[in-house]
Amino acid sequence: MTEPNFQKELFSYIKNSLPQHISMVDEIAEMLNLSYDSVYRRIRGEKPLALHELKLLCEKFKLSVDQLLHLKTESILFDAPGMNGNSVEFINHINGILRQFTYFNSFREKEIFYLCKDSTIWNFYLFPEIAAFKTFFWTKTINNDPALSNKAFSYNEYPFKDCYEVGQKVLREFNKIPCVELWNTESMISTINQIAYYRDAGNFKTQSDFDGVLQSFHLMIDHLQHQAEKGVKFMPGDGPAAYQAPIQFYVNELILGNNTMAIKLDSNVLSMVTYSVYHYLFTRDERFANKVMSSFNSLLSRSTLISKTGEKDRNRFFNAIREKVNSLKK
Repeated sequence: MTEPNFQKELFSYIKNSLPQHISMVDEIAEMLNLSYDSVYRRIRGEKPLALHELKLLCEKFKLSVDQLLHLKTESILFDAPGMNGNSVEFINHINGILRQFTYFNSFREKEIFYLCKDSTIWNFYLFPEIAAFKTFFWTKTINNDPALSNKAFSYNEYPFKDCYEVGQKVLREFNKIPCVELWNTESMISTINQIAYYRDAGNFKTQSDFDGVLQSFHLMIDHLQHQAEKGVKFMPGDGPAAYQAPIQFYVNELILGNNTMAIKLDSNVLSMVTYSVYHYLFTRDERFANKVMSSFNSLLSRSTLISKTGEKDRNRFFNAIREKVNSLKK
């Protein structure tokens, strides 16, 4: 590819990755400390980009040079928020998710496709007790926070109200985005196992704390079923006037997903995969997105729609999850 054509494709890619109300020229002029005329000359291919300018653009807009050059490699460039430095407080992780969803909602057209292994993090912030337990678990058991070493979960002592408040904001942003979700009856099993582990290890301070988490977990399941029944997303307690974006809820009894997401933003697709329990990677690589969507659509064709229609299958799916949660009481 010639240099002018490469630059034109580079800037075309950047423009498509930005919401329509954001000026690419303004963004680049500020970032590279250039005049508008200098930016336009680079966009038209009249002025070659300096190596340091290309580096800054690739870092800012998460670009892979081999992808832009159409090199036939199998390398994919991923963005890993929070990769630099030590483990951050969980509130910072939740705030990062909030920033992502706010960014998604800056696009005119958006849609999420979710291949579920576990429930999404933000679903646990529908109700305070299950939100506090999951935050405690992630902070103590996954992040190994020394402040929680040898501590048992108590909602009164560890309500994590700051995380809950941000989680509620994440849900409100998420509820504006149409989505298609593909679940399996085992999609709640990791949380069920976590609760069982804490119960058996004596990591609930009181029986009341244990009962409160189970009750809150049931409320979360009830709300997800209510959303599936209506085919739209909304916050607990909302009436029909507050209903938000549509949700298509599918169940596949053969395949357990891997928490992969594809997010359509206008004419682009952003792919997300999780790692190390709740961390995530993003890529704008078109090849990867095509693979994700091809696999997702293949599984979808072999799955059962339980949102708005399919009452029998919907009840069977959620009742199977409730039975697993109820078994924790034994």
